[in-house]
Amino acid sequence: MAQTKRKRRTKHRGNAAGIVEQRGRTSRPPSPEERKAERRAAARSARGNRFDKPPTWRSAANRALVATLLFVLVVVLAFGQPVRSAVALGGFMLLLYLPIGYFTDTFFYNRRQSQLAKRGGRR
Repeated sequence: MAQTKRKRRTKHRGNAAGIVEQRGRTSRPPSPEERKAERRAAARSARGNRFDKPPTWRSAANRALVATLLFVLVVVLAFGQPVRSAVALGGFMLLLYLPIGYFTDTFFYNRRQSQLAKRGGRR
């Protein structure tokens, strides 16, 4: 039997959930510059997505804990204070860092949301 001259084209077929699955890249591999540009674009979108999430007390607590641990280490190592007094001061700083961090995040989140709303309204 004779072969056809045209290559067969594959079609995009949906799966049972209705999602269209596409084949992977079949052409030449990307150059290092193209890969770098793709990574930059992915990082930029990930950074933007991170700022679009509303702040949580949990994220503020994690940040406050890290800052408090660093604070206690600096007080003990750099200033030579006893560990007990440094930990007590660290507990006070934790109570101070927690709401300050949360409300700062809330302020910047609200500001970003209003900027996005203004940009969306202009277009």
